[in-house]
Amino acid sequence: MKQLQRMLIIGLIGILGMTACSPFVENNTIEEIAPVIFWYIKETGDGKLKISTLAPPLVKEQKRLLTQEVHLLKQGGKEFNLNYYRELKNGQLRMLLLDEKISKKGIRQLVNTVLTDPAISQRLYLVIVTGDLDDYINYQLTKQPDLDYFLYRMFKHYEKQGDINIVNLHQFMKKLYSPYADPVLPIFKANHDNFSYEGTALFKDDRLINSIQKRQDQIFQLISNNYYLKTLALPSLSVSLGKVRSKVEMALNHDYSILTMKVKLEGRIEEYLGGKNIRDRNQFADLKRDIISYLEAQSRDLLKDLQKSKVDPLQIGTLTLTPFSRPMSEQEWFRHWEKMQIKVVYELDIQPLTKVMR
Repeated sequence: MKQLQRMLIIGLIGILGMTACSPFVENNTIEEIAPVIFWYIKETGDGKLKISTLAPPLVKEQKRLLTQEVHLLKQGGKEFNLNYYRELKNGQLRMLLLDEKISKKGIRQLVNTVLTDPAISQRLYLVIVTGDLDDYINYQLTKQPDLDYFLYRMFKHYEKQGDINIVNLHQFMKKLYSPYADPVLPIFKANHDNFSYEGTALFKDDRLINSIQKRQDQIFQLISNNYYLKTLALPSLSVSLGKVRSKVEMALNHDYSILTMKVKLEGRIEEYLGGKNIRDRNQFADLKRDIISYLEAQSRDLLKDLQKSKVDPLQIGTLTLTPFSRPMSEQEWFRHWEKMQIKVVYELDIQPLTKVMR
């Protein structure tokens, strides 16, 4: 028995020794690696992908933009390592920036490749980009060496703050494979000088088909869920509301021909440049009615645009689910959704300007 135990111990030590000495085990020192924060992916027009990233060395050295033209995403990672003296690690990948054109053709295969990589977090931000991001990065690097980290902190900030629809990989995939929801992603425009928010991209399955521009984007944020907006600016009424919280209730009638949406808003007036004397109770009530009328009209128009685009990012189709009944198919639901009548009712509880001079 003792001899058997000695043999087992010797064998175990031998296995551990061989593993430790294996030339194929990843055993990088910190000087040999460079963590990557983002990938920017676009098509070259000949069936290839152009992948860009910043080389972020851990020693004092000027960052530079690296690009590769490849057929496969994983091939891009390998090519980067063959052309850079440190191994680029994607374990710190935090942003996947996708060109608008490639998004219109479908991004399922790209995001599935990223999703199945155990080194990449599902909290990776997905972003649609119009314009030339490479040009923006090359120009801004001289002014802001930590540009990649700056962009990540910006997305991280707005994920908590609101005002922008920030979406991570897990959230996108959850909606992509739901029969009663369509994914959305933020759209940013890049040029030589700026990287600015443009609105919300609407997806049908995995393809970008339309977008919600800034004017209606804040309305979409209010009705997409129980939401908080730091500022709700209404230029046509010369008023800005602050610290706005929305509570949304939706209901379908028995034959799914009418959608009723009730939105309760709470906030306060933070700026008013119109002609009403809002210190007067009657004129303040008139302003509230104007705001309600505007928000109801804008919300109806937005919902009708979603119907025309045949998308349901608000997951209204989930209202058809009831206990002990067969779920409605996705095709059947969209037949109802496309011709559904829409009723929108707002309730507004706002506080007037305070500490103003009389």
